[in-house]
Amino acid sequence: MKMKFTALVAAAMMAAAPALADLVVPNLSYRTGPYAPGGVPYADGFQDYFTLLNERDGGIGGEKIVVPECETAYNTEKGVECYEATKGTGALAYNPLSTGITYQLIPKVTADGSSLYTPGYGRTSAANGKVFSNVFNYPANYWTAASVAVNYLLSENGGDLKGKKIALVYHNSAYGKEPIRTLEELSKKHGFELVQLPVEHPGQEQKSQWLQIRREKPDNVIMYGWGVMNAVAIQEAANIKYPMDQFIGIWWSGAEHDVLPAGDGANGYKSLTMHGTGMDYPVYADLKKYVADAGKGAGAGDQVGTVLYSRGMYAAMVIAEALRNAQAIAGTSAVNAAQVRDGFETLEITEARMAEIGLPDFGQAFKSTCEDHGGPGMARIQQWDATAKKWNLISGWIEPDMDVIQPLIMEDSEAFAAENNIEPRCN
Repeated sequence: MKMKFTALVAAAMMAAAPALADLVVPNLSYRTGPYAPGGVPYADGFQDYFTLLNERDGGIGGEKIVVPECETAYNTEKGVECYEATKGTGALAYNPLSTGITYQLIPKVTADGSSLYTPGYGRTSAANGKVFSNVFNYPANYWTAASVAVNYLLSENGGDLKGKKIALVYHNSAYGKEPIRTLEELSKKHGFELVQLPVEHPGQEQKSQWLQIRREKPDNVIMYGWGVMNAVAIQEAANIKYPMDQFIGIWWSGAEHDVLPAGDGANGYKSLTMHGTGMDYPVYADLKKYVADAGKGAGAGDQVGTVLYSRGMYAAMVIAEALRNAQAIAGTSAVNAAQVRDGFETLEITEARMAEIGLPDFGQAFKSTCEDHGGPGMARIQQWDATAKKWNLISGWIEPDMDVIQPLIMEDSEAFAAENNIEPRCN
């Protein structure tokens, strides 16, 4: 069965193989399976942004962008098979939207010379470019998210969390476990008690976790969830009348489909976000004109402007800017994978450039270097208004505590280097 799947995917990809001059960015998507509600809008936004560049601008530097899509169903094995099937098409960069797949692809992209872009997910310590030469996770990651959440709670509690109890409800996977070490260190620093509550895949059964929360009455709940787990958790929180304004999800637990099922019960729920919300950005007018109205949209059109559509669009925008940067550095429009890697490593996105793109005040400015592939790690807080059925930004950009996080990044990345005989670079 595995051989048949791989052969079918490879045949389909090669049949649609682009000319060598095209810029190939595969879309390792998941439109099926239990995590499809998050995968579909992200994949649509990712695909539509590249379509916009092709239709409005003629591509990037005169080269059309080709985005072959391969269904992973959020399954690590299928994700690796999709990578193997698409890399022969001249693929320049990958964005798999899965921490499990990311972990498996890190050694592969490094050996093959392509780039892995994992904004807000994946292996956090890949922020250390000295060790992870071909992986980029700017502008923020799982550990900075945990720190931003704690810093927000500090601001809400007069700068003091001593004696407070914070529960972490997390997807029991590589993804969900990522923030634990960071929160443990932050609990030592700030004197709060950390209660860990794992939720098994896919997250439909959480009665015991929320009964424990009802018993222990934590002052705050932080959630690292995905897919149906988020909606179930929010409904369970509403069932026990847990105060929604004390419940904060990471950016993967803050989309419309996470809160809508709970109706009014979700009102006041908060989540982190690494970008703006809504459609009040000029780029959306262009997406309507050149993509939606032209009948070239990737999906049914019902996801446009949602949180995860915007995030897929944001990821595509960053990849497009890295391709553009690679062309400028190399002095050619027909860039190869090695040149694109250099484009990622020297990428700078300023507030002025974001405005030019049509996304003013949408994402944080950042600059990548050989040493730093992780960016500033800031995030904002958004809150759900159940009456208006919309997210509202309620904070500015909040900085993480890099005094705690940077040593953890160095410890983990240096251990990875030692285990894999990697000689740190950038000296």
